[in-house]
Amino acid sequence: MSDNQDQNPRAAPTVCPYCGVGCTIEYAGNGKATGTAGPVNTSGEVCPKGVAAFDMVAHEDRLTEPLVREGGRFVTAPWETALTRVADALGEIIDHHGPDAVEFFASSNCTNEENYVFQKLARMLGTNNVDNCARLCHSSTVAAMSERLGAGAMTNTLDDLSETDCLLVTGANPAEQHPVIFRSYVLPAIRNGATLIHIDPRETDTTDAADIHLDVRPGYDIQLLNSMAKVVLDEGLADESFIGERTTGGAELKAHLRDLDVVAGADVAGVDADAVREAARAYAKADRAAIVTGMGMSQHTSGTDNVHALLNLALLTGNVGRPGTGVNPLRGQNNVQGAGDVGALPNVLPGYQSVTNPDARQRIADEWGVAPPSEPGLTETTAIHQFGDGVRAAVVFGENPAVTEPNANSARSAFDELDFCVVIDLFETATVDHADVVLPGSSWAEKSGTVTNTDRRVMRMRPNADLPGNARRDLDILTDIGQRLVDQADAFDYDGPEAVFEELARVNPLYAGMSYDGIGDGYQRWPFPADADSGTDVLHSETFASGERTAPLLPISPTPPADAVSGDQLVLTTGRALQHFNSGALTRRSETLMRMRGEDVLEIHPDDAAARDIADGDTVVVESDRGSVTVSAAVTTTIRPGVVFCTFHYQDPLANALTGDALDPVAEIPEYKHSAVTVRTAPAPTQE
Repeated sequence: MSDNQDQNPRAAPTVCPYCGVGCTIEYAGNGKATGTAGPVNTSGEVCPKGVAAFDMVAHEDRLTEPLVREGGRFVTAPWETALTRVADALGEIIDHHGPDAVEFFASSNCTNEENYVFQKLARMLGTNNVDNCARLCHSSTVAAMSERLGAGAMTNTLDDLSETDCLLVTGANPAEQHPVIFRSYVLPAIRNGATLIHIDPRETDTTDAADIHLDVRPGYDIQLLNSMAKVVLDEGLADESFIGERTTGGAELKAHLRDLDVVAGADVAGVDADAVREAARAYAKADRAAIVTGMGMSQHTSGTDNVHALLNLALLTGNVGRPGTGVNPLRGQNNVQGAGDVGALPNVLPGYQSVTNPDARQRIADEWGVAPPSEPGLTETTAIHQFGDGVRAAVVFGENPAVTEPNANSARSAFDELDFCVVIDLFETATVDHADVVLPGSSWAEKSGTVTNTDRRVMRMRPNADLPGNARRDLDILTDIGQRLVDQADAFDYDGPEAVFEELARVNPLYAGMSYDGIGDGYQRWPFPADADSGTDVLHSETFASGERTAPLLPISPTPPADAVSGDQLVLTTGRALQHFNSGALTRRSETLMRMRGEDVLEIHPDDAAARDIADGDTVVVESDRGSVTVSAAVTTTIRPGVVFCTFHYQDPLANALTGDALDPVAEIPEYKHSAVTVRTAPAPTQE
């Protein structure tokens, strides 16, 4: 603990602030966190990030006083001054340009209660311009699964993964990105005889446990998945009974795939046709086969179609609606699932009710006294392109879009075009550089509330420390702003987070039967209807979440990546490392995690390195049409030829300076997994 921030640390069970697994941790009494037996990590197991979770809580860089910009630089200010400036600036912009001139960036790292109040503030002001970083990770997954099945979350539970006979992991690396899931749920299934198929352009720790590895070319997943579906149909491995009873469009899909050449499709995808056949047979012949999917599938301009092709495989083989089956996206941040559940998205209200649904808007109006707008708002990826024009202000809550948005140099320039920007955060992030007012908020260790993990479990958080300095709890900041800006001031008068949750349960049908008492030290899983005794573990068993008995099979045709590769260019694909998280604003402040992985590297295949006279450890320049970064090369056979890899955790090198801002047309997710780059050795430093 720093000398000037005595935060009275103490142990209380809460939820890890990093990935979406939802491990229970608490303060360990030695400046570190420790795992404690919880709903997910039943033996108290945690990963390195969980152990280091307390490292940033009392870090000397914590923001402890409000900051306002005066004469181009920040000065500290009393809370009243800072909050008045926020209310006056936003109010003036809304008066002159309308409420749609403000974009609200919600936080996938903050509680359900905080995000609920945040989206409520936006909508009571008259705009649906509220989004969260689900836009950047799994919005295409949610779009496809919602359209086809009626729900965009994991169809099954983590416990189910232990019961599967075959696990198809595509575009994900759970051994490093969700290690507790991998060790506690996936590995037991493998030890019990389950086949693991891994689709990824890299060989990772997940691949080490796999029976089949398909090192697909980034951007060519549909060719691979369609080829697998073709094998399933040609070899009589489809579940015709399930297709007849629970799907529509079977004839159209079969006709679409009739003339597909498996060898040609595999060749375009860059994989061996025999391995494709082996994978298709293993998946289709298993009594229970489960799909685990990640951002390698979703972060493409064809991301929604990628997931549609994946859903075809599950529906063709009847691997939906039973334990040990399903399609299971692993969510990246600790409450990215919950942020969507409570309505922090521009097109849906709490419970994924469309903003265009009059009955849903009336249910909200009965609670709030004001109906939300009926037209979908702007996604954050689209809104940034309108900064300084249609969008004049941004409210950024616990996110760092100056680092996480694609084409980061352009995104940062866009922030400078705003008339006003307020940031609520823990540290002076890259986004704070563009703010007019900065409000010091609360870390995971200083707050109460609930979060929702990757398999739909709602769990409670409890404080492990007091606030540092003059920082405030995020919920108190948001309700104060709401009381200043909204005429119905009592709409933001809550007696703590439990009162917020009670209101959330009244307007969100998925949470209707939940309560703090019911959650207790365990969890409750959605959907949990008001008249139910418990939530639903396996979705889509008798009917799909859409309410329909059937789900459509859809013919899906591939489209090329937006960033075409030419000449000696390589494909840059980005991802996570075990030791760090998201933009790194938190984990890079941990000495423990920085000792484990202090800098980024660019993984490059030996053939590509030799062709460019690059040796292992050389400093290289990586360039795209958007920008340039300098990084050390790691020459390795674990990456396929023609592809290079780095993470997005570091501010230097800033990987998103290289990524493009072309978007999936349905979900408006960027194509982080396929950027055309050149790689060359960096010039030798000039001698003085």
